Amino acid sequence: MPQRAPSEPITIRTSKVAEIDALASAMDRSRNYVVNQAIEQYLEVNAWQMERIAAGVDAARDGKVLPAEEVFAGIAAKHGWTR
Repeated sequence: MPQRAPSEPITIRTSKVAEIDALASAMDRSRNYVVNQAIEQYLEVNAWQMERIAAGVDAARDGKVLPAEEVFAGIAAKHGWTR
């Protein structure tokens, strides 16, 4: 399989370019910086979510789950809500 170039052209919706440019201007950064930060944050969040989902699936398979009513009651108690 041929290797990819270290950079890859992408297409961004025209409406989003204006938003990116406005943010870059407000931050005194380049468009490239803003886009790369957004991609990095997106990948980090999604990797974290995938890890948590996999851990949850493993816990469920091992029978390490609480009844939903118990979970909801705990959340309500933590926030002082009545159920």
